[in-house]
Amino acid sequence: MIGRLNHVAIVVPDLAAAAAQYREVLGAAVSAPHPLPKHGVTVVFVELPNSKIELLEPLGEASPVRGFLDRNPAGGIHHLCYEVSDIIAARDRLRAKGARILGDGEPQIGAHDKPVLFLHPKDFCGTLIELEQA
Repeated sequence: MIGRLNHVAIVVPDLAAAAAQYREVLGAAVSAPHPLPKHGVTVVFVELPNSKIELLEPLGEASPVRGFLDRNPAGGIHHLCYEVSDIIAARDRLRAKGARILGDGEPQIGAHDKPVLFLHPKDFCGTLIELEQA
């Protein structure tokens, strides 16, 4: 059901500093910052030959990643994103297998302007999983 790894998301306390480190120290191509008010984050994408790294910074006090950063002040890996060809079919199959979909279970438009869903980390070895329709 899952396809390729789309990205690994890392929450950071300072997006500009993290982007500069990836750009200047690791020599990576880094996108401009994209504020996503609906999701409560600002993101940049680090382009890799086979995937991406998504660097996330909370946008506002109500950000869903604010608590993560409060518990992990230096930041850290937040979630893995896998591609699926049909997000509704994937959701229905996962529910039938007992997996919990976060939120209301309806896909939302994610940072790549594609439908996404998040799966409960307790169902996947303590890892928050994002599914993105490819």
